[in-house]
Amino acid sequence: MSFVWVIATVFASGFQVARNGLQRSLMPQTGPWGATLVRFLFGLPFSSALAAVFIVALPLVQPEFNCAFWSMAILGGATQLLATAALLVAMQRAGFAVGTALQQSSIPLAALVGLVVFHDHLRPLAWLGVALTTLALGLLTWPKEATGPKPRTGALFGLASGLAFGFSLNAFRYASHALAPAHPIYGAVVSLCVVQAMQSLALGAILLTWRPKVITAVLASAQQSWGAGFCGALASIGWFIAVALAPAAPVRAVGVIEAPMAAFAGHRLFKERLHLIQLVAGAAVAAGVLLTALG
Repeated sequence: MSFVWVIATVFASGFQVARNGLQRSLMPQTGPWGATLVRFLFGLPFSSALAAVFIVALPLVQPEFNCAFWSMAILGGATQLLATAALLVAMQRAGFAVGTALQQSSIPLAALVGLVVFHDHLRPLAWLGVALTTLALGLLTWPKEATGPKPRTGALFGLASGLAFGFSLNAFRYASHALAPAHPIYGAVVSLCVVQAMQSLALGAILLTWRPKVITAVLASAQQSWGAGFCGALASIGWFIAVALAPAAPVRAVGVIEAPMAAFAGHRLFKERLHLIQLVAGAAVAAGVLLTALG
């Protein structure tokens, strides 16, 4: 399954761009936290259905709901919640394409956390790809090239999103392995269902207590929210499978393919203008992704 993680990552990247676009369009009605809830609450039925299929199809697999799994699932779920909200604010302030690309700052952090905490050793070619991709993204997303109304604060939120995503991906990788060590894809799918249930319950309860109007706005936008939930569930399934099969750093590096996807979507959907420096950096991103995948 050496290249299954690459296919899963590309699959996840495409649906993540679609989900981000739908979530951004919901923000005027729901705000960033309401749009974040949409991702998990409306994605839960789809991830639950897939988990049920795996449980029925593989009845002999006995998932291990131990302390290691719960600690990593909770850590990953919490940091992903923060990352998603920060990403939506970044896209609103710095532009759809730039906000999406800035959260890719999780690449170097995911590599370091994976090396220090989880002892994931990458080959030199993969490290070169991670470095090149990170450098290209820095060029691609320099705040003065942003197209949103508040590019500098948007850049900070984008970097915060990348920081939180770096933690969450490594946590999800470990949670999947702790749940079903011999069946990583099974562990990834069931872990996703459990994590999304916790995220929906926790964020829903917080908003119901402190921001009930946000819950009302989310329910009022249900028709559009189902599309975001569906795309979000498919994206999450791809990410969980990818990090169950490969270290988080190369997965994030290959996932940078969503940056040119987001640039195209931002240009077509939100009329955002692309700059020459972004186009040049895009070629460097593609080279970095290739090196990482081959490494």
